[in-house]
Amino acid sequence: MPEIGDTAPDFTLPRDGGDTLTLSALRPSKVVLYFYPKDDTSGCTREAIGFTEAAEDFAAAGAVVVGVSRDSVAKHDKFIAKHGLKVALASDEDGAVCERYGVWVEKSMYGKKYFGIERATFLIDGEGRIAQVWRKVKVPGHVGAVLAAARAPD
Repeated sequence: MPEIGDTAPDFTLPRDGGDTLTLSALRPSKVVLYFYPKDDTSGCTREAIGFTEAAEDFAAAGAVVVGVSRDSVAKHDKFIAKHGLKVALASDEDGAVCERYGVWVEKSMYGKKYFGIERATFLIDGEGRIAQVWRKVKVPGHVGAVLAAARAPD
């Protein structure tokens, strides 16, 4: 589980639109790497729309926003089209990247235990190090907190 100051685990994943996305290729930009449970669910939709609405502000802060879930590229493409999203969405169908970032966790709903993605965000600096981590994210106010951190001087 990467922590502040660690080098962010690199990866290459398929992304919306049929391309691939390699984390290290985004340098020297900062990267807002956010993990979310599932396309087109209420919380995940609000989070993606929030990052989309602030996309220009993140770009002005020198940051690229990338969302990751275990949904397929086809589901990501539908999610983007339905909500007019303007953030990159990468598909981690086998869960390997989620495991490396420590966001594949045991959850519980109505007394039933299952594994899923814990909503989490990592701010990665221009040299590929973890600058800030938010775990067990609550959507309201989260995008603003991440933007403030992205705007902060290194």
